[in-house]
Order: sequence, then structure tokens, then C-alpha cells
Amino acid sequence: MRILVQKFGGTSLSTAEARTHVIEHIQDALNQEYKTVVVVSAMGRRGEPYATDTLLDWIGQNGNNLPARERDMLLCCGEFISAATLCSLLNAEGIPAVALTGAQAGILTNDEFGNAQIVSIRPGRMLELLEQGNVVIVAGFQGESATGDFTTLGRGGSDTSATALGAALNAELVEIFTDVSGILTADPRIVEDAKPLSVVSYMEICNMAHLGAKVIHPRAVEVAMNAGIPVRVRSTFSKDKGTLVTHADALRNESGAVQDRFVTGIAHVAHISQIRVAPQEGSYDLQLNVFKAMARQRISVDFINVNPSGVVYTVFDHEAERAAETLQGMGYTPHITPNCAKVSIIGAGMNGVPGIMAHIVEALTEEDIQILQSADSNTTIWVLVQGDDMVKAVRALHRKFELHR
Repeated sequence: MRILVQKFGGTSLSTAEARTHVIEHIQDALNQEYKTVVVVSAMGRRGEPYATDTLLDWIGQNGNNLPARERDMLLCCGEFISAATLCSLLNAEGIPAVALTGAQAGILTNDEFGNAQIVSIRPGRMLELLEQGNVVIVAGFQGESATGDFTTLGRGGSDTSATALGAALNAELVEIFTDVSGILTADPRIVEDAKPLSVVSYMEICNMAHLGAKVIHPRAVEVAMNAGIPVRVRSTFSKDKGTLVTHADALRNESGAVQDRFVTGIAHVAHISQIRVAPQEGSYDLQLNVFKAMARQRISVDFINVNPSGVVYTVFDHEAERAAETLQGMGYTPHITPNCAKVSIIGAGMNGVPGIMAHIVEALTEEDIQILQSADSNTTIWVLVQGDDMVKAVRALHRKFELHR
């Protein structure tokens, strides 16, 4: 069977008009003779009756003391409603459809309620239903533990459901439908001339997702990359092909020529604090003490620079005070710079290319933007700037690398 997995997010299902577009995309897939599995998120966003955040608010309004296991039981309901609604609409259009919970689709997870990891998928029931000519609708974001309890996969879990099902079914393609027309070179709310990307590598989009781009969850990309299944990110509200996510060696444009680009996009993360800690005289265990302390406090650290004169790293603004108190309690005097932003320059083609950092420094210097910290990997260069300079920095770098062209 030629199997296609389509995933539709909450905004794609929130209105009758949006659901009409969803049905059209499913019909397009059937017209191409795909056996189609559809993964759905809960409908809408906070304030709308079935959205995940609305259900979380409901808990807060009713005792705010629901254990994690029962919380997952409640949160699964949003996707149940989406799956049942779409099943009814498809059958009304004469398209045979069957709705399954994540558990009924064979998704087995561990028992880490609220952020469960998929252990295995038993695709037999889905394959049987597809053979019978059904569209199989699966409630995303969820699975079942070994003890039969409902579990949820954490934020972005429906994306992960889709790519994991694609891997288990040996799908030809996974399509992620959202409310934007694919992946852009930067956040269009900041850069008005941000350009849609026709194709990106798994590593590029994974870095973009980790570093602030919210179009697709990085865990979902990692699953697809490991399985070698291409992913297409598309808009529910148009017929555009969107962005194809695939292996780096398959990065080709429609004419077949390899795309010649060093930088693919600019991502950003705001509301982070830089922490600098100097060692005590005669002490050589600073790094060990600092990072073990952060781990004990369950404070996530990022952007780490270690050298003989001390350690520099970042935490989210809301954790900075707790981090500082922890360090002070250990006898250190941390220097905190709050309200910073991490700006990331991403591109699989810039590894080994001279002059990329010079362009970055030049672009920011021209705008009088101070670089507080920097680091790099094969596909990404990160710079830390003051939060007030973030928008200006993203725009300057987008211009410097001519990503609007």
C-alpha cells in the first residue's frame, strides 16, 4: 500500500470552514490513490471549549489538584472530540472513515504522564482498516501505558504521533498541516519579507524548531529523520506544496539543481537570562558544582561556555532568581543579565565556509548591537543579545544574508 499520514492542528479543525479545507486535503490524497491516516489535535486554542489549554484551565477552576494520571485522562478528550467530529463529516461526504484513540491505533508509551515517550507502535489494526478502504483517523498527542492508562506526549505531541505512525506504517510521506504556508526564513511577525522555503534538511528544521520556530515539534522531526520519511509542512487553507523536509543530500530545487545557500533561516528565543560565575580562589571544581546544582534544582541550562576564568550559561528569565539564590547559597557571586535573546543563524551549507561569522558581526555592529555571547555547531551559529535588540538583530541578519531573495 502507498500510505500517506496527514496531521491537522487545532486551528485547522476549529471552524466549519476550516474543516471543509481538511476534507478537501483528505480527498486530494485519496484521489492520488493513497491509503490515508489522519492524525488530529484538539480543536482550537485557549478559550475555545475543547482546546487543551481550556481543559487545563478547567482543572484550575475545579480544585487544581488533579493527579498526573487523571490529568492525562482528561486531556485526551480534546483529541477524541476532534477525531469523532472529522469521522462524522467524512462519512457524511461518502468517505468511509474510522476513528481510533491513540491506544486503539497501537501506540504504546512509558508511564511518564504529561510527557510520555513512545515505546512501540502495533500498526496491525490500522493496516487492516486501510485495506478495507477506510480513512483511519487517529487522536494525536496520546497513547497507552503498559498498564492500560491514557498517556499524553507533551507539547507538540500530535506532530510526534504523526511521524511515529508514519514510521510504523512505512508511509511514503507525512504531511503536517498548520495555519502557515510552510516554513519561512524567519518569523513573519518580525520580518515582513520572510520567504517560504521549498525544501530544508531534517537537521536544519530540527535546529530551527529547537531554537524558536514553532511550526513543527523537534521531536517529531527526529523521529522522521531516523526513519528516513520525508515530511511536508503545508497550510490547511491553500493548495501550496509548502516545505519539504528531507535528507541533506536530497536538497534540490524543482529544476534538479542543488540549492546553493549557506544560511537557511534565522530563529530566535526571547526571555532568557545570562549567568556568569567566577571561581573561588584556589578552587578548580566550579563547573562541576554549578551544573550539578542546576540539575538538582531541575533548572534547564543552555548556551554554555566554559573556560578557566569561569562559566557562562543561560536560563529562562522565570528561573533566573532561583538559579541565583542557589549559587549564592553555595558561596558564589553570580552576575545576572536578564531579558536577553538568543538569535540563531541556521544553514546546513555554512559548515567550513569562511566569513559567515564576519558577516554576522558586521550586520550587528552596523546596528550598534552588542554580542554578549556566541557559540557555533556544524549547522548553526548562536549569538546572545539584549532583549531590546532582538527584533533589530533578526532583521539585520535576514538582510545581511539576503534571505528575502
